[in-house]
Amino acid sequence: MLKTNSIAVPDVRPLAEALHGRRVVVLAGAGCSTESGIPDYRGNGARKRSRPPIQYQEFVRSAEGRARYWARSAVGWPRFAAAQPNDGHRALARLEEAGVVCGVITQNVDGLHQAAGSRAVLELHGSLAFVCCLGCGARITRDEMQRRILEENVEWAAAIGLHGDGPAVASAPDGDAELPPELVARFRVPDCAECGGILKPDVVLFGENVPRERVAAAWAMFDAANALLVCGSSLTVYSGRRFTHRAAQTGMPIAIVNEGPTRADEVACIKVDARLGHVLPRLAHALTASTAPHDVVLRA
Repeated sequence: MLKTNSIAVPDVRPLAEALHGRRVVVLAGAGCSTESGIPDYRGNGARKRSRPPIQYQEFVRSAEGRARYWARSAVGWPRFAAAQPNDGHRALARLEEAGVVCGVITQNVDGLHQAAGSRAVLELHGSLAFVCCLGCGARITRDEMQRRILEENVEWAAAIGLHGDGPAVASAPDGDAELPPELVARFRVPDCAECGGILKPDVVLFGENVPRERVAAAWAMFDAANALLVCGSSLTVYSGRRFTHRAAQTGMPIAIVNEGPTRADEVACIKVDARLGHVLPRLAHALTASTAPHDVVLRA
């Protein structure tokens, strides 16, 4: 396996040569969004957190667990929603526009690929931009949920400064924030306006299965390609790692761009250990230039 060094301006020519002339499907992980200010759970920059992400069974069964989740989400949502695409997102959109990338299977729930201009995006784990009712299936936007939260928690929101600059709390990877228990005690969770049921973020929580039809759509996108590019994922979670398993079994070339090791390094034909914002724009330049990758003079 060929590796490039993790340097400020990595040489992407071997990566461009490996992907040149191929239809590329991208598997995107949390590393795509860290440069937009959205932290991840497992990357090199991930800090130790005071609590794990909420599990699906806890969310469904525990009113207290739901209160903790939505209180934290209410605080973290404005910052999460304000995140903007970075150079890596824009480079993938450019590669799709040029016909190199045939689709992006993303494990992220932030919508930044679409905001950057990518059209063929499969959100494997759903989208935090929406909220669904577990009872009747009604679906509302997360912004509407935020409006209802603030309406039903006026004093709470004022007490923590949510109407101003917000409290000094740290963002968390799942679009919420670190929040001490005393700030959760008085929080009221809105019910579904249609049936009074439980409202859940329209994402796959830890311990929850990805819907079968979504997995099938991801496989269809995968099957339309003849090369797999993993961007910003350690491949710890099986929902993403399954695609590298299939690629390895069928002989599909696997290229990886990620800071730190992944669980598919040994089966990749090339691994670039560097920031996506440094690599992907240069890769897009190489693969969309009029000459072959080995003749392209890459800009520093």
